[in-house]
Parts: sequence; C-alpha cells; structure tokens
Amino acid sequence: MSLLFSPLHLPSPRGGLTLPNRLVVAPMCQYQAEEGCATDWHLMHWGNLLNSGAALFTIEATAVLPEGRITPKCLGLWDDQTEAALTDHLRRARALAPATAVCIQLAHAGRKASSALPWHGGQLLPPEQGGWHTVGPSALPQLPHEAAPVEASPDELQRITDAFVQAAQRAERIGVEAIELHSAHGYLLHEFLSPLANQRSDAYGGSFENRIRFPLQVFAAVRAAYPGVLGLRLSASDWVEGGWDLAQSEVFCQRLKAAGCDFIHVSSGGVSPLQKIALGAGYQVPFARAIRASSAMVTTAVGLIIQPSQAEAILQAGDADLIALARGFLYQPRWGWQAAAELGGTVDANPAYWRCLPREAQAVFGKATVGQR
Repeated sequence: MSLLFSPLHLPSPRGGLTLPNRLVVAPMCQYQAEEGCATDWHLMHWGNLLNSGAALFTIEATAVLPEGRITPKCLGLWDDQTEAALTDHLRRARALAPATAVCIQLAHAGRKASSALPWHGGQLLPPEQGGWHTVGPSALPQLPHEAAPVEASPDELQRITDAFVQAAQRAERIGVEAIELHSAHGYLLHEFLSPLANQRSDAYGGSFENRIRFPLQVFAAVRAAYPGVLGLRLSASDWVEGGWDLAQSEVFCQRLKAAGCDFIHVSSGGVSPLQKIALGAGYQVPFARAIRASSAMVTTAVGLIIQPSQAEAILQAGDADLIALARGFLYQPRWGWQAAAELGGTVDANPAYWRCLPREAQAVFGKATVGQR
C-alpha cells in the first residue's frame, strides 16, 4: 500500500485533523494582493490547487502587519478588511472543490520586507518608491548595499507577538484547519534564530537560548490563543559557516514540541547572500530525517521532490511524515492525480473532472466512469 496515499492524523488541543493522504501544497507567494487583500487571482489559484489531490493546501505567507509584507503586493491578515477579503475568496474557492483541509502561513518579513516584486528585481524598496522602513533583530541589512532595518525594541516585539495572535484568531474565524508560523527563509523569526542576523546584546540575542526566545514567545502566545493544528516552518540550516545549523534546529524543535507544536515543516536557507546550498533531488530531506528522529514530531519534507516514486521512497524510509511541493504544483496542478495513478492511490476531485482521466487511470478517483449524455 502506498504511504503517500495513506491517512495521517495531525494532533491538536482541539482534537486534531485527519488527512486522507500525505501530500501537501506548500505555501507559495503570489504577489497579487491589493493593500493586503485577496483578489480574484487568489480565487483562481486556490480553486485550482484545492482540486490538486493534495490533502492539505497551504495559503501563502500572509503578513500579520502591513510592514511585515515581503512586497507591497503580498497577502495580509491584520484588520477587518483583509479578513473579509480572505474570507470571501476562500469561501468561494472551497465551494468549487472537494473537501480539502486548508492551512495558512502567518508571517512577518522583518528586514526582507519592503521589497520589489521578484520580476522587478526583488531589491529593497525605499519609501520614496513605495517601500517602508523595516525592522529586524539587529540593525544589519540583508544585503550590504541596502538600508539597515531598525533594531526592534521590546515594545515592538510585543506588538508583533500580539499581531501574530490576532491574525491566528482571524484565521480561525475564517475557518482554516491549520496554521503554520513562518520561521524560515530569512524572515523575522528566522532572523532572530540566526547569529548572522541577530547580534543583539539583550535577552533576545547572543546565546542560543536568547536567540530562540522571541520565536518561542510568538509560538507560545499563538498556541495559548489557538486550539487548532499549529505548526512551524523552519530553515534547518543557513548554509553558511557560523550560522544557524541542524544541531541548533534539533534542539529548537524539541522546545517547540514541548510548547505544543503539532508539526514541523523543514526547509533551509534564505538569511544570507553568502549561503552555499548543495542543490539536488531531495536536498533538504536529510534535515527532515534528523529533526523527525530527534523531536518525534510530525515532519514535512520539501525541496526538489519531483517524482511520485521519490516522494513514496522518502516516506517508506521514515524520513518524513508528509511531502510538500510548491513549484511542482504550479507547473502541474494535478500532480496529486498523477502520483495516485502511479502509486495506486485515490484522490477526490470535483465531479466535473471525473471524465478527464485516461482509461488506465480511472481508478484514481475511486468512482465509475461517468458517460457522456
């Protein structure tokens, strides 16, 4: 029996969530929001991927404050207007698809905020070009030529913590089944973890215990307010000597587990332009394997997982519990159907699609072929 198409239970204080398979659509920034509000692009994008065959669809990095957006076109969830837009578009997208669990990734971009769109260069935007002043753990820029962020004061850190809590409460009202806190790819929570970005001299910087303090503070505050499935995305390594690494990630994940973390989504990199990433098929899977073994937490593997057989092998080896794809689903929105056909699994889809499969793949939907009138 295929492990990729076997069920998995995600625990939570409220009882948890049972997924019919182990396939996750990873969060993917779309840069199509207006003042943080979801648009019809999101309706199309979400409706499409909710029909992908994956058991869990994750909404892109969603800023908890306006200044926490990566770009001026990023999605947000910080006030009634952004909540209403997200609620409306998600409700309509879900009406077009089979029952699929939805996760939202809550984020603050820190010193990597106020950036141009990727297809416009992705560089830091000054205020006169539509950008804003950024904050970070220390007054250290992401790139040497960029303006440095303002070192966040303890009061500002409390404000950001409160914003994460309020966004989580809004997400619960919207009806998502899970929340993922973004502590990867060089954004604010990752910046606090990494000694490359965090050179504070107070209780939030310096030692390992101090550097994990703010991310754990945010997690604990959200956990206290949100009883649903709650996890975290982590960059397990900065890929830079002297930076955040796997050994620190393992201890951090053990602390998260003790604080009530329900799953960990293991990625890497993003905090430094000096990173030297050893790219290759499944290049981040060893990080997932180590963290799963040391934390005993439900673990998601991601990164250049391309073929269904590759995803199945990762699960069969015990390297992860869930498999996430991002770009793979953008290129092939029905990747889950393809994987089910190859591995002998079944998925659900809108009945309008039932007649589309080639004859040899009819069993993917687990239903008899519907004839043409």
